[in-house]
Amino acid sequence: MNVLIQEFSEYLRIEKRNSPHTVAGYCRDLRRFARIFSDTDVSGLTTADIRGFLLILRDDGMSPSSIARSLSSIKSFFRYLCQDKQLKENPAEILETPRKWRKLPHVLSLEDVDKLLSCPDFNTAIGLRDQAMLEVLYATGMRVSELISVKGHNLDLVAGCLRTMGKGSKERIVPIGMVARRSVEDYLLNSRPVLAKGQKVEELFLTRRSQAMTRQGFWKILKGYVKRSNIKANVSPHTLRHAFATHLLDRGADLRSVQQMLGHADISTTQIYTHVLEKRMLEVHDQFHPRH
Repeated sequence: MNVLIQEFSEYLRIEKRNSPHTVAGYCRDLRRFARIFSDTDVSGLTTADIRGFLLILRDDGMSPSSIARSLSSIKSFFRYLCQDKQLKENPAEILETPRKWRKLPHVLSLEDVDKLLSCPDFNTAIGLRDQAMLEVLYATGMRVSELISVKGHNLDLVAGCLRTMGKGSKERIVPIGMVARRSVEDYLLNSRPVLAKGQKVEELFLTRRSQAMTRQGFWKILKGYVKRSNIKANVSPHTLRHAFATHLLDRGADLRSVQQMLGHADISTTQIYTHVLEKRMLEVHDQFHPRH
């Protein structure tokens, strides 16, 4: 099975253009799976075998999210073997991740988001930069890796959108909205030239040293503003991504549109937010149904 796992990793890397981090995660999950079934030919594995493996992981104390990720890796592996004509049937296809394994991350309230976004000092070059980064992150739902990779030519401030490269080098266009657009314009006019100090840097957001912003640098900045805003929740850059999706759905956006804006390849990834839709349906039913 290890030879097949190696072939699968090459497929992920070359054809699917997954990141090295993603490929390593898949391979780690699959090698654990292969160790359990080292004496079994892959063609002889059944749905019951895979279900038994998941139970072993649970009994070993693995977290539900890690078990769900292992199942996702196994499904992708068997799907690949079927596409490559090495297997006729996928024994993992009918296995579903139990709903109780799907956990929604903490979501910031609108009030907390407002407090956070109004925290930077708009009278300084650093404050204008920080405000623009926070506004863009919340307006687009981008990953922090995408935010720090945005280049000047990716922006279209007239149309109010930007082009970004997501996981697997998949490009998408996301709207940024009027408030974020004004913040970026202010940054470009009054902050970036000060930070650039005459240096030519492609990336949009710069550090004090005229270099491209880093993940660690942005994480440090965000932590400072969370503390200053007196927000009690545990906030990471990904928290703003979740707030973006939840607040959109809460106001009537459809799941498919949110999927596209988040850059999720599969809508099942976005379905972690379906509780928002369910809550709104109940409210609509209570408000409009004649037999309420």
